[in-house]
Amino acid sequence: MNAPFFLSSTVARLADAGDRGAIARFLADHSDTTAFHRLEWLDAVEQATGHRTHILLSEQDGAIRSVLPLHEVHSPLFGRALASTGFGVGGGVVGEGDAALFAAAQELAVRLNCPSVELRGGPLPQGPEWHLKTDSHAGFVMPLAADDDAQLLTIPRKQRAEVRRGLGYAMDVRTGRSIDDRAMHYAVYAESVRNLGTPVFPKRLFDAVMDAFGDDADILTVLHEGQPLASVLSLYHRGAVMPYWGGGVFAARTMRANDVMYYALMNHARAKGCDRFDFGRSKVDTGAYHFKRNWGFTPEPLSYAHWTADGQAPRDVNPLSPRYQAKIKLWQKLPLAVANRVGPFIAQGLA
Repeated sequence: MNAPFFLSSTVARLADAGDRGAIARFLADHSDTTAFHRLEWLDAVEQATGHRTHILLSEQDGAIRSVLPLHEVHSPLFGRALASTGFGVGGGVVGEGDAALFAAAQELAVRLNCPSVELRGGPLPQGPEWHLKTDSHAGFVMPLAADDDAQLLTIPRKQRAEVRRGLGYAMDVRTGRSIDDRAMHYAVYAESVRNLGTPVFPKRLFDAVMDAFGDDADILTVLHEGQPLASVLSLYHRGAVMPYWGGGVFAARTMRANDVMYYALMNHARAKGCDRFDFGRSKVDTGAYHFKRNWGFTPEPLSYAHWTADGQAPRDVNPLSPRYQAKIKLWQKLPLAVANRVGPFIAQGLA
């Protein structure tokens, strides 16, 4: 008679410093990781903002079967939350999601006095205590073409005409990681988000990400007569480039500098060995959503989940929320120097 078969036990626990090497190897072996799962991202966010990193592990017979990285986000304006991951548009569980891991996240949130847990992708929990969002955001990813000319032809005709118009101004394109590159990027980005009515993230966050990612992050800036018009800080991960923090000044619109910037980044990324362009996420039916569709990208629905402790209100950091519309209009009128001074304090809580 055959001996009885016992299922191996699965245990969820909080990782410690001794687990770092095993976690790095586990993440390296999983193709579904994002740049926001990387230890470099977790470290940079904690270093720049003070939002502590917590990593939950699900183990079977002592071997890691799933990882859930979290940031303990805290803000006097926007409250507290455990987010996977802070300042990222991706995150969530890598590997096999299981009830024990999600329960551990809830327990950790309660212990840390965080009223909510926010998961941005990955295997999602089931159960009435978790709220799932499957139709609010979309991602945009497309293969890169074989060369510069072919890349231009992949862009739909109307949008391609905008790129050609911008190229006609013979603007300069600069890529790099230097102090000057970072300063130009932050100046352009800060003005861009002020014009949109949102506070700018602390410059130390951008510096920390650049330093942690090394050659997997750089800045591309479009200049006219020596003046930066548009600039983007991009992340490179598993053969994909993601233009993550980018924007342009008012003059960029007339000269189509943003269009030139994204086309130039596609060509630059190909030269670095990338085969995909990840345009990031956008909220459905917004201007950014339609802009990316105009470039020929097909939206792919993204799924998120959040849990809120009993009796607590969910954290609201959505800039499209009606409660923020008056504040956005006021922020757009602020002098840039004032916005840049006050903005990082506010934006630090928008992780």
